[in-house]
Amino acid sequence: MSHVPAAEPAADLDARLEDDPDRAGDREDDREDRDDRVVGVGPHPLPWPDDPRYDPELLAEGDRRNVVDGYRYWTREAIVADLDTRRHEFHVAVENWQHDMNIGSVVRTANAFLAREVHIVGRRRWNRRGAMVTDRYQHVRHHATAEEFAAWAAAEGLPVVGIDNLPGAVPLETTELPRRCVLLFGQEGPGLSEAAWAASQTVCSIAQFGSTRSINAGAAAAIAMHTWIVQHVPASELPPSGV
Repeated sequence: MSHVPAAEPAADLDARLEDDPDRAGDREDDREDRDDRVVGVGPHPLPWPDDPRYDPELLAEGDRRNVVDGYRYWTREAIVADLDTRRHEFHVAVENWQHDMNIGSVVRTANAFLAREVHIVGRRRWNRRGAMVTDRYQHVRHHATAEEFAAWAAAEGLPVVGIDNLPGAVPLETTELPRRCVLLFGQEGPGLSEAAWAASQTVCSIAQFGSTRSINAGAAAAIAMHTWIVQHVPASELPPSGV
């Protein structure tokens, strides 16, 4: 009888991947592989659709990815191409100097709200934990410094809106965000760096009513992106829920 190696314990796998930030994005794939929950859909009944957007392997074996029903069985390339036809006009940028674990969450939220691009400012390698593989469906651009990022934004004619509770910041709740803009977020803890602050034409703060001085960077990013959606996406364009 052949020997089948035992599955690597989840805790051991997490610890091993934690030591290598570049592999953090693989964590979710490995978790999906060892997840016994039934998600998605099974094999597509015959006859199969005659459409190049469909992936023959997914049609045959089923599609267990975390995608909306309209993209079931589609290739990743086809999904990205379709998303590109309707991406919103805001970009998201986040500073990355300390392999902040919140960056993955920011990327996942950018995918949910269909940001045009995600920009990583600082270190090229970023911790993909929390992205839940959604970075595969986003366009991610790297800028080595805040100054390089600011020069790119200026060349594109995109105003930079920093999000941080800094002196002189204006309330996000009463600010009309530009339709075309970049929402810029700092690291968890220190917030926007001085260079990122200088690159921002406007800085918006998020009203907080409790005892803490700040909220999680991933949560702040979600609030700011949703604020843009509320201001610029008419009710007639809202997608149905539960799909």
